[in-house]
Amino acid sequence: MAPFVVTLSACAPGLPAGSTFAAAGDYESKLAAYEAARRPYEAAAESYWDAVSDKRRIRNAKRRNNEQILLEDYVLEQPPVYTGPPRPRDPNAPPGPQPGERAPVPVIADFLANAKSQFGFAPDLPASDSDFKRAYARVALAEGLTREQIVGVYAFETGGNGTFDTQAGVTPKRATAISPAVGYNQLLSTNSVSMLAEHAPLILNALRQKERALQGEAKRAMTRKIEAVRRMIAYAKSVPGKWSEYDRLAKQTAGGIGIHAIVLDIDIGPLVQTQKLLNSVHFARMKGYHTPLTAPELELMNLTGDSTGLDMVTMPADFRSRVPTANFFQQIGYERNPVARRTGVVGNLIADIDGQMQRGAQNPGARELAAAAQ
Repeated sequence: MAPFVVTLSACAPGLPAGSTFAAAGDYESKLAAYEAARRPYEAAAESYWDAVSDKRRIRNAKRRNNEQILLEDYVLEQPPVYTGPPRPRDPNAPPGPQPGERAPVPVIADFLANAKSQFGFAPDLPASDSDFKRAYARVALAEGLTREQIVGVYAFETGGNGTFDTQAGVTPKRATAISPAVGYNQLLSTNSVSMLAEHAPLILNALRQKERALQGEAKRAMTRKIEAVRRMIAYAKSVPGKWSEYDRLAKQTAGGIGIHAIVLDIDIGPLVQTQKLLNSVHFARMKGYHTPLTAPELELMNLTGDSTGLDMVTMPADFRSRVPTANFFQQIGYERNPVARRTGVVGNLIADIDGQMQRGAQNPGARELAAAAQ
């Protein structure tokens, strides 16, 4: 399938042979080459992503009117790809992220430190990851998720070897995260904020139920945890109930960063990770799709968002090999999603998810979770 073609003919201005350029002059030359190459790409990209948005509006209107969605209601070309030089770094710029660079992503230590300083919250960590797996499986099964869904999503999101505190991009040899996504289902920090804001009664009721069964210092510790969680809930509810507001809180405030520590708590983490998947199941039913979601279909909704994922789940099979995955993303989301870019079309994306699940399910962590979910 041919992508939009952008011809990048610009090159840097001529450089005198044998010259040694000062840093500033070299930067200006590289910047001019970058901007000349970038302009035609951005024009093509704007046209492409505007078309994607227009087609999405058409599909949404058809769904509201119960009209059939046709192949022509999707953009069938692949998005343009920038192949020019990278933006040069300004030698005179102050320290910190440069244009086009992203600020460092908070890591587990940041979530814990901010949770303590902002709310007096310290998550109850499991004695072992096996304990967390058992707690998660118990909650997820009780709420109606299937063993296939529980293990499949875990296998895809973590490769089948993830622990309760796995963070995207962090390895024993690499301390830098590529995302705030944490846990078996790789919840984002924005998910944690939205869960507290929108599912506070569920979380508080579960904690109170555990509190009633405890005595002595254990009971007092649970009472303190509930008080801290109440403070976190109040903070999460301090903004309008919109994803963009939750996202700003999660990424730009100390309190929002601290809230993400709930994913690590053995009492709360299983609840919010289960609820994130249940939200997708309930959304599908609300939209009239009552066929049980397979593990790849549930992950598709988890990966791309409920509305977008269901759009792909309900797509006719013969469309899937022709419709680019770009139809289901905003530009920035697509550019940051290597799976969507690599797979190209919906059919390949679903097959890729299924394949990763099958492979990941053979790894020790997935086998352990499968045993816990018997």
